[in-house]
Amino acid sequence: MTEHNLTLSATVGSTRKNELMRGAKAARPVLLGFVPFALVLGAQASQKGLRVFEVALMTGLNFGGGSEFAAIEIWASPPQVWVIVAMTLLVNSRHLLMGATLAPYLKHLPLKKALPSLFFMCDESWAMGLDDAQRNRDHLGQPRFSLAYYLGLSLCLWLTWIIFTTLGAAIGPVLGDLHTYGFDMAFAAVFLVLLRGMWRGVRAALPWLFSLLTAALFYRLIPGGWYVLAGTSAGLVTAYLWAKS
Repeated sequence: MTEHNLTLSATVGSTRKNELMRGAKAARPVLLGFVPFALVLGAQASQKGLRVFEVALMTGLNFGGGSEFAAIEIWASPPQVWVIVAMTLLVNSRHLLMGATLAPYLKHLPLKKALPSLFFMCDESWAMGLDDAQRNRDHLGQPRFSLAYYLGLSLCLWLTWIIFTTLGAAIGPVLGDLHTYGFDMAFAAVFLVLLRGMWRGVRAALPWLFSLLTAALFYRLIPGGWYVLAGTSAGLVTAYLWAKS
């Protein structure tokens, strides 16, 4: 390898490391919101009979807080497996749309790199990754998506989620109902901040609004976790119809 190639390789490696660190630093404010509702989820799971390692396995393999809260909400003994699976698939179906928006930025990657990148995708990393791409455009004015920044951000969020849901499961029986501490408000607060950062006007926010109204109506009228499914479905249908009009 020539001296030029060695220098280029070192520069690329340094840039990648810097971008990973930039993503990790950008994750810090979001982590403060992750911690409380990760503890709440872990505590709720332990109160439904899940063991600590089962909570760690669930949150590590299914990186989607909304679907996990919904699954725990309808968890019974014995669990209704197919109902939980269907609920998880429907709530996480928004990831199909999220993945489609990332596809143009990942299409140059081999599957062995693209699929792990999508595995670590969550609402926060997706929103922040795309927002960063819009802010850092190339010389042609096109969005520049930094995969290293996105992965640094995503890995920090994923590890924090696993650690603190597991901790919540371990200490949940001691603390009792964490809702009494108001920790569950962190879930709503994080998404309000994300919505503010992605705000593109009232028209673009209508699917969010219909999703919110539908979820609130179901929450008030129908017991259980069905409001999560209803809100998700309403948002997806509204976004589809709005795009077709």
